Amino acid sequence: MPPFQCPRCGQTVFFDNTLCGGCGAALGYLPRMRRMSEASVDGGLRRCANHALHGFCNWLLEEPEHSWLCLSCRLTRVSPDLSMAGKLEAWQKLEAAKKRVVVTLMQLGLTPEPKHSAEDPLGLSFEFLDSQPDASPVLTGHADGVITLNMAEADDVYREKARVDFGEPVRNLLGHFRHEVAHYLQYRWLAGNERAMDRCRAVFGDERADYASALAAYHQSGPPADWQTRFISAYASAHPWEDWAETCAHVLLVLDAVETAAAWGLRLEGPAATAEPARAGFRPEVEHLVVEQWLPVARFLNAMSRSMGERDPYPFLIPDEVLCKMNTVQKLLREAATQYLPGSA
Repeated sequence: MPPFQCPRCGQTVFFDNTLCGGCGAALGYLPRMRRMSEASVDGGLRRCANHALHGFCNWLLEEPEHSWLCLSCRLTRVSPDLSMAGKLEAWQKLEAAKKRVVVTLMQLGLTPEPKHSAEDPLGLSFEFLDSQPDASPVLTGHADGVITLNMAEADDVYREKARVDFGEPVRNLLGHFRHEVAHYLQYRWLAGNERAMDRCRAVFGDERADYASALAAYHQSGPPADWQTRFISAYASAHPWEDWAETCAHVLLVLDAVETAAAWGLRLEGPAATAEPARAGFRPEVEHLVVEQWLPVARFLNAMSRSMGERDPYPFLIPDEVLCKMNTVQKLLREAATQYLPGSA
């Protein structure tokens, strides 16, 4: 996510800001224009209702939006019980992560629209749920355009314990959203397109293989011994659906990370740097981004973290087969974007 400028004084401000720290201007984010606006000045602009009602969300409603909620907040179909301690803060974390993924989808030309009804096969909705006593735990996942997230994932202690228990190198809210949105993208844009699905199956495998049996086998026996040469993560080896979702989520990560580095003018001088930094708004092939832009940045981030005694923030390898899969994801999403017409989602 690039930095922004305060429209009143020009000071650097950030994606989540509601006020300028320099001049005190009230700020709001215009998602379709990708810029910050002075909320009290621009005519016809209103803040999302969640700003007044719950003290979060800095997005503005752009005409002709006939809603009290912004484009991102409208996607939330079920929110937590705010009478319970800590739920407002947890919800705020979830919404903040969701917004970043929504912006990425908008950049790809795949702006999601909320489901109009339970039978709507194309829209996207989020349900943020708590596990209840004497009931089955809430499982984070996607089904038919509905993404469910366990509210406990907003708790750092719970999430770190889950990361260790499942042997995951990284577990964070943004990663959850990218992964589940990747499932939605396959469901929304590929599942009904036989040509696209044939190409997807040729690279990721046949998703018609029994999912429950595949997951049971994965949890019992673990990934294949050579998974690191063929998959971006161990979990990606569980089933073709998960291979797509993990790989697609990684494409979204790389696109976001490279754009952020470019917007900050990051330039690496050393043996790892092999090319000019990507320009903001430039959309080259993902293979170019990974090899010549992202991996040098990732190695630098890992080196800095080690110098501070921290875990590697990017503990992934990208072998040739995974790079091929990432290229397939990018091509299929680009083709999907050419099919998209506003209001058809």
